[in-house]
Amino acid sequence: MSEQRKYYEGVGRRKRSSARVRIYMDGDSSGSFTVNGKDVADFFSRYGDVQTLRGPLDDTSLTSKADVTVVVQGGGVTGQTSAVRLGLARALVKYDENLRGQLRGHGHLTRDSRIKERKKPGLKRARKAPTYTKR
Repeated sequence: MSEQRKYYEGVGRRKRSSARVRIYMDGDSSGSFTVNGKDVADFFSRYGDVQTLRGPLDDTSLTSKADVTVVVQGGGVTGQTSAVRLGLARALVKYDENLRGQLRGHGHLTRDSRIKERKKPGLKRARKAPTYTKR
C-alpha cells in the first residue's frame, strides 16, 4: 500500500467558481501544477491567467518546492483563475503562518466579494431599463 503524502489544503471562491487547492511540500516535490488532472498551461490557455494564479507561489519563492493539485468547478475562466489564486494563498498560509503578511501585502488573501446582481422586475437586466417611448 502506498503511503499518503502530506498536503496543505485551501479553498478559494470567486463569482460562481470554487477551487480546492492542495499543496504537497516534501522532498518529492518537483514543481508540478495540475488543474482538474491537466497541466495548468493546458487548462488555462491564456498566459495572463497562468501568471495570475501562480502569483502566490512566485511572490513567496516556492514555485519549484511545491507540487500543486487543484479541483475547480463552476463559473468561467476569470472566476476560476481568481478562485485558484485565493485557495493557493490560503493553503500557503496553512503551510507557513509567517507568509501571511507577505501574501496579504500582494493582495492574494483578499476575497473578491463582487457577484452578479440579480435582475429586477420591470427591467431588462439588473439595471438596464426598457427603452422609453414618449408616444
